[in-house]
Amino acid sequence: MKQFMGLTKRNLLVFFKDKQSVVFSLLTSIIVFVLYLLFLKGTFIDAFDSVLDTNEYLKTVIKEDDIEAFVNMMLLVGMLGSALITVPFNCLTTVVRDKENKVDYDISATPVARWQIVLSYFVSAALSSCIMTGILLTAGLIISSLQGGFYLDAADIAFAYLVVIIGSISSTALFMTFMLFFKTSQASGAFFGMLSAASGFVIGAYIPLSQFSEGVRSFCNLFPATHITIMLRNALMNGALERMDSSLGGMDGGVFAESIRESFTFSPYMFGNDLVISSSMIYVLAIAFISCLMMIAIYSGNYKK
Repeated sequence: MKQFMGLTKRNLLVFFKDKQSVVFSLLTSIIVFVLYLLFLKGTFIDAFDSVLDTNEYLKTVIKEDDIEAFVNMMLLVGMLGSALITVPFNCLTTVVRDKENKVDYDISATPVARWQIVLSYFVSAALSSCIMTGILLTAGLIISSLQGGFYLDAADIAFAYLVVIIGSISSTALFMTFMLFFKTSQASGAFFGMLSAASGFVIGAYIPLSQFSEGVRSFCNLFPATHITIMLRNALMNGALERMDSSLGGMDGGVFAESIRESFTFSPYMFGNDLVISSSMIYVLAIAFISCLMMIAIYSGNYKK
């Protein structure tokens, strides 16, 4: 266990000492923020207004401040969802660099078990992701509370942090199986570029998944990160939505809130079925568990004694 802790600490220090890697791991989240300022905010508000246009009474009751709070939380969810993809991947670049610099041979020559070596990479990357995305979530919550229109209780906040932790673990486990096949930093960097470009669309950070066809929605929901993002929506955006729904006083029988949940994808959709949050959680944890078994098997096979 002492050797395992030492390797984990070493991998943590290697990542955080590389300032450029830390910054680039948040690149997609920064892009989401910039796009939000340029046009995404208007797109989301237009989608909201399209629901309000169906009923003149809704326009008179729903407050603009509540809509603003809802859309701002949409931004935070998009940034977190993107970070939970790019940060774990970047944290795992230590694996490729060690292979490129032949450090992996030195590590595998030690008496440490192969499963401990690969898990030390996994645990250090998962911890790094938890730290960075946790800081991002904390900063977003503080800024939102200072701006007003903060409709979250302690349970919502606690669940959001839990989802961030689970998302960090699941993404790290999944990407670890890919990282073991990369032999150069150039190869992993090229994959990271494609991943950064596609991640915002897959999780619905740029366009709500409800705008896509059923086949595309099902494909996007195959990825654990999409389920994690949807769970974050339920944790962080439900408060503002319930605030707006309560202002209607039950006059519409909950139709407005249900329309918003459907428009902004509050439920995962896979092969013709809407999943509940508990099913999403089981799916994400199952993928993480299978990925852990795969990473141990692959690493042990690559570095036989």
